[in-house]
Amino acid sequence: MFKFSDLFKLRGKLPKNIALIIEIAGILLLLGMWSLITALEMVPRSILPSPWKVLLAFGELWKAGIIYDVIYSLKINFLGYIEAVVIAIPVGFLIGLFPLFRSMFSKSIDSLRYIPLTAVTGLFIAWFGIEDNMKIQFLAFGILVYLLPVVVQRIDEVEDVYLQTVFTLGANKWQTIKSVYFPSVISRLSDDIRVLVAISWTYIIVTEMINVSQGVGAMAYLSARQSRIDKVFAILIIIILIGIVQDKLFFWLDKIIFPHKYQTKK
Repeated sequence: MFKFSDLFKLRGKLPKNIALIIEIAGILLLLGMWSLITALEMVPRSILPSPWKVLLAFGELWKAGIIYDVIYSLKINFLGYIEAVVIAIPVGFLIGLFPLFRSMFSKSIDSLRYIPLTAVTGLFIAWFGIEDNMKIQFLAFGILVYLLPVVVQRIDEVEDVYLQTVFTLGANKWQTIKSVYFPSVISRLSDDIRVLVAISWTYIIVTEMINVSQGVGAMAYLSARQSRIDKVFAILIIIILIGIVQDKLFFWLDKIIFPHKYQTKK
């Protein structure tokens, strides 16, 4: 039975119906505070538009073809992600499993995380031009520099008990990789990939500001240039909603592909 004190338990969990009510209340509270701030003009409306004006901006965006920009951004995101994952997994396994490649490349790979990605956009323009291919390659690189070290880390986290078991059974190197390392790493890596989906939207916005043509990032940039802050807020809300749907979709697929991860949590 739910008690009021349960609201303040450390690391506690609330019943789903109570949690949903509180979540809705939190959203309504934020909207109320937003409405009050704009109604009292505590912040200039040119900087913070009212919720009603942002709502009306959705209609303008729809007429302007925002759906096509969303599809374009999703396509760029998907292609960049696929490329990054296809590169990160085999390269990460080589570095994580074999001392030769780890000694040769691990420090270099780790250092890539400190590169300010917005500073290398000029390089990608010089290498790939200003069309879609450049945006895909930039996005893939932005994901790869974070995903590759994570693959190596996940390999290091494989428990010795499983390795000792297959060794006792007489498994060779390839069988050990196939039966222990690969399933263990991929099942954990799926959570990392899901988290990086959110980060990738930052890089999409950066790339779409180059050769402004299509995409939600390009539309947000043009709206800001036109001082249509209400449109910018509406676009940000659209991106948040897309991110929530993507996260739910990844979580659903993860439960289907790796059901054992959720069985152990029960």
